[in-house]
Amino acid sequence: MSELHHLDAIDQAAALRSGDVSSVELVTHHLERVDRFGAHLGAFVTVTAERALERAAVADAALAEGGAPPLTGVPTAFKDLTFTHDTPTSMGSVAMRDFVPPVDAYVVGLLERAGLIGLGKTNTPEFGLSSYTDNDLVGPARTPWDLSRNAGGSSGGAAAAVAAGLVPWAQGSDGGGSIRIPASACGIFGFKPSRGRVSAGPAGSDWSGLAGDGPLARTVRDAATLLDLMAHPMPGDLRPLPDPSVAYAERVGRPPRRLRVARWSATHLEGISPGPDALAAWEQASRLLESLGHEVVDVPNPFPQELEPQFNVIWSSGIAAARLPPGAEAVLRPNTRYWRERGGRASAVELTRAMQFLELTTRQVVTDLQAYDAFLTPTLALPPQPVEWFNESGDPVEDHHRELLFTPYTALYNMSGQPAASLPLHWTDEGLPVGIMLAAHPGRDGLLFSLCAQVEAAAPWHDRRPRNFD
Repeated sequence: MSELHHLDAIDQAAALRSGDVSSVELVTHHLERVDRFGAHLGAFVTVTAERALERAAVADAALAEGGAPPLTGVPTAFKDLTFTHDTPTSMGSVAMRDFVPPVDAYVVGLLERAGLIGLGKTNTPEFGLSSYTDNDLVGPARTPWDLSRNAGGSSGGAAAAVAAGLVPWAQGSDGGGSIRIPASACGIFGFKPSRGRVSAGPAGSDWSGLAGDGPLARTVRDAATLLDLMAHPMPGDLRPLPDPSVAYAERVGRPPRRLRVARWSATHLEGISPGPDALAAWEQASRLLESLGHEVVDVPNPFPQELEPQFNVIWSSGIAAARLPPGAEAVLRPNTRYWRERGGRASAVELTRAMQFLELTTRQVVTDLQAYDAFLTPTLALPPQPVEWFNESGDPVEDHHRELLFTPYTALYNMSGQPAASLPLHWTDEGLPVGIMLAAHPGRDGLLFSLCAQVEAAAPWHDRRPRNFD
């Protein structure tokens, strides 16, 4: 058998069912890797080794008895923004260091009832506000391809853990690119589902329609399978989508028909352009799609620049409304204080207008793109950046500008509610991963999985692993 951490989650589950390995052995193996590499990567805020081993023993008993769910005993990890009722959830903030939620997030319950075993909570920037992962608890998350560079954010710890084989797959969340950004920076596959596909309940809120949970994995089939476990609405959800009529894992095995793919590389932001590595990845992906029989059509970027300031009103209002414990303001990072202050200045009228503008504008964009089935852009404008690059100036305004230079594409699909994925198809001459982004129309998550799986089969990446983490 290959090294256990070289197996994707589906193959790990098969090894458990066949008896080639026990869940205790599998969890122990991954915990040893967490102990060996986790701190270097900044992958975890909290490791729950004792609880994981207890659950692994229960999983082994269930597997021995027969009838256990097919993924019983496979390790995973939960982002430190995601509520876990028995484990601290710091949200990447010193102010929340000792916070233990009173309930599990609905998605945590779904994954644990499916038999998955969480090894801990993965690193995230303070309150998930940044497109890079750094905080005052454990410091930055680093891409395993170059430890001097940030893993991206805000699911940076999760992406680093998956890329380095600390877990085969992980839950992430995405409000402006926070699954796809670190997927690109860490050379793995990340999938942001359609708006409403995954419940934010019971304590979370989908008030803005921007954020949702999704999978980070090394293979498309793993991501599809993980989303199959997540994609069940909770009663009372604001924007529920029904369970898919065909499982996403099944869609992976169905090549799509010939598709019309619209592509653009220009950003919607004046003065911000993709770098040469992003363009090279995008051109390479275009040729690959054409070789698979799809029609690739150049179109102008359909999203207007006016979306950016309106998005910022909504983004800042959300963090401004967050209820923090007494004394928290004094220990918040400058970037967090910047967004809270900015949001605190927005009136209810301004917030309402911003939300209406996003809805009306992106609805028109989606309507105008009905002639196309899928959309291709770079994931990021730049490769993974040095750890200190984003906030080295100490000025939150400059920090925000550098984040826009880095990630001008991803948040548009949060505004429109479309499913979007980052695929690790390109590496720079220095060995840094550069993702490309494929998206589809709202609700067409299954079609997007079919396309991503077809691309993966034509240009597989699973066996390409970062050195020094084998």
